[in-house]
Amino acid sequence: MPTNLAIDDRLLAEAQKIGKHRTKKDAVNAALDEYIRRRKQLKILDLIGKVEYDEDYDYKRVWRQKGR
Repeated sequence: MPTNLAIDDRLLAEAQKIGKHRTKKDAVNAALDEYIRRRKQLKILDLIGKVEYDEDYDYKRVWRQKGR
């Protein structure tokens, strides 16, 4: 989808250089991908204090039972 954006040339050039992207398009797509992944990771922080933890759970025992 063609899109016209007013992007700071200095920032875009630096992103291309740091990311070793051949094209502006590659740099923008990489930046968007990284932005999305980071925002999804931050959502995990919302779970702090909301997930119950079973201190008696023995994952090694479960692995042994499954033959790992």
